[in-house]
Amino acid sequence: MKVAYSPCPNDTFVFHALAHGLVPGAPDLDVTFADVDVTNTSALTGDYDLVKVSYAALPWLLDQYELLPCGGALGRGCGPLVVSRPGVKPRTVAVPGDRTTAYLLFRLWSPEEYEITVVPFHEIMPGVAAGRWDAGLVIHEARFTYSNHGLVALADLGEWWERETGLPIPLGAILARRGLDTAALTEWVRSSVRHAWAHPAASHEYVMAHAQELSPEVAAQHIELYVNAFTEDLGEEGYAAIEALLGRAAEAGLVPPCTVR
Repeated sequence: MKVAYSPCPNDTFVFHALAHGLVPGAPDLDVTFADVDVTNTSALTGDYDLVKVSYAALPWLLDQYELLPCGGALGRGCGPLVVSRPGVKPRTVAVPGDRTTAYLLFRLWSPEEYEITVVPFHEIMPGVAAGRWDAGLVIHEARFTYSNHGLVALADLGEWWERETGLPIPLGAILARRGLDTAALTEWVRSSVRHAWAHPAASHEYVMAHAQELSPEVAAQHIELYVNAFTEDLGEEGYAAIEALLGRAAEAGLVPPCTVR
């Protein structure tokens, strides 16, 4: 089974059991590691059986894929941040992908026009600190490390979204290629999540091998923040959050309309 997900700790934690043959009945995986800004566009080929993407990319992918109700990242207190050097008024902003949920939230949040540059997310904070851009839109473990670069947070887009809607933030989705047995895929992914929770130490080596030089402490914070009850099951509140995000974005002309269920 051809699968693509990111090397981030939440994904390797969630998929450890599935990738290592620990889920009964599941097939072997052919895993491609790629950041979500890459899978958002590479998934357009339809080559993956299972793929992690941003919720913001769904309007361009749901003709080929179905949304699984588990395995992804959605929650509270885990939204993207806008960071800059102290005292800088931003005109240029580095973002981690033009079809990421982070950038979609940024466009819903701010009516201002900025000069936008798309760069890999791990380049954003060093680039802002060095003066290459005035500000950066950061995700993942950057919530815990931006101050190490001498940066300050101008806005927490997760807090803004939660105040606006009362809903959690839809970040990363797991999609299955249409025509596959989505009930079986859902059960395998959900079993992998449950195995990770039941045996948290089992995935440590796999997580740290792909953690892009993160410390074990930051990797653990990352997992705790992004792997939660919504990872096991989106539930009604999870679907409501996704529909609110993509519905507002469609009304604003930022994405094509789509139906997620």
